[in-house]
Amino acid sequence: MAQEIATLAGGCFWCVEAVFDDVIGIESVESGYTGGTVANPSYKRVCEGDTGHAEAVRVAFDPDVISYDDLLDIFFHIHNPTQLNRQGNDVGTQYRSAVFPHSPAQEASARSAIARAQAEYEEPVVTTIEPLALWYVAEDYHQEYFERQGSENAYCMAVVAPKLQKFRKSYAARLKRQTA
Repeated sequence: MAQEIATLAGGCFWCVEAVFDDVIGIESVESGYTGGTVANPSYKRVCEGDTGHAEAVRVAFDPDVISYDDLLDIFFHIHNPTQLNRQGNDVGTQYRSAVFPHSPAQEASARSAIARAQAEYEEPVVTTIEPLALWYVAEDYHQEYFERQGSENAYCMAVVAPKLQKFRKSYAARLKRQTA
């Protein structure tokens, strides 16, 4: 089967990218911006919160190795889908929880995944399903950010590393490489 693409927003793209980089069946992860109204937005502009864009990742995956449903379950495990327009201290619509389906089948899967996630939370899941929009690749320095800068960046150590550790503990069988 051919490669498929998933586009997901779950807070800071550094967090989401770092997790999906570790998953068997993921061929590439690209950080970027989608869902907004301004052409060619910059990180600074998106962070101002007035472009409508979400920080997101575009995940290329092999559906013969990992299903879209499994990707969505991981996605809902690694962020809090009950926080409206925020993840922890990252606040604004650019940090919203959203799925941008690439097909009607992905949209149906996203609806099912939201229902599965809702069963795990007392609070309402606020993840939106939004139309696939133009994709803008984030600046080069955002790509593979945790891999390159994680140990030297306080935000990464406080926010990204714990999410990655939680994922690795819960999904050990899905890791590309075993961790100590």
